[in-house]
Amino acid sequence: MVPSRIPLRGNRPPPPLPPPLLLLLLLAVAVRDSWQAGEKTCDLLGERDRESEKERALLEKLAPLYDLSFESSVGQDSEAYTYKFRVCREAGNSTSGAGLVQIDKKQKETVVGRINETHIFNGSDWIILSYKGGDMYDRHCGREKRRAIVMISCNRHMLGGNFAPVSEERGKVNECFYLFEMDSSLACPPEDTHLSVGSVLLITFASLVAVYVIGGFLYQRLVVGAKGLEQFPHFAFWQDLGNLVADGCDFVCRSKPRSGPAAYRGVGDEQLGEEPEERDDHLLPM
Repeated sequence: MVPSRIPLRGNRPPPPLPPPLLLLLLLAVAVRDSWQAGEKTCDLLGERDRESEKERALLEKLAPLYDLSFESSVGQDSEAYTYKFRVCREAGNSTSGAGLVQIDKKQKETVVGRINETHIFNGSDWIILSYKGGDMYDRHCGREKRRAIVMISCNRHMLGGNFAPVSEERGKVNECFYLFEMDSSLACPPEDTHLSVGSVLLITFASLVAVYVIGGFLYQRLVVGAKGLEQFPHFAFWQDLGNLVADGCDFVCRSKPRSGPAAYRGVGDEQLGEEPEERDDHLLPM
């Protein structure tokens, strides 16, 4: 009887994945792909081919906020509410396309606005995002559908935050709305990077000085063969210039004239007086 071959330990192939675990893994991947493909996003008012290009550009500008969720609570006791908001994504537990929901103390959700009825416009440093098509009012505003307006103001220090409700306008017959505000750097205008005339002159002057010092140093060292401080270009000139500047400052800035030292005079000279002139006329022959 020929003994059967026993495979070596190092060459043994890994055991196959159990069929149930493999099926669960494939199912999870399929669910994830279908969820990502079917995730709802903002739908602008109007037909797809007639949507405003400006509004599309603004929605693309807000794309970094899509994965963020914002929440704010207001009121007390029976009037306490929590508002949840997302940009172009579904908020809360609802799957009905709600972009902004109101949750009361009993955890009842009221859809304030839906992302399938989005309107957006902007100014110099703000963006207004509007969700329409919310749940209908019970008694106010002619029982029309609720609408949420979120004003996004410029704040260069945060991507998104400070979400808070401002007011609810429901005293009108129609066109009622909920007003919210938040901060984001995405609403800020691009920073002006143009240099002023003074900055250009200063940069030019600094560049010329650097070229002069470095080029002169290399010339003095490699061509002239100077050593020590003599390697600095025109060292003698700059040394004399410093003395001249100091003398000029001394001349201009002094308030009193400089008094020179008194000449030396012997002690008691002022007391001797002027010596009389000796006359020798008497020595002349008559």
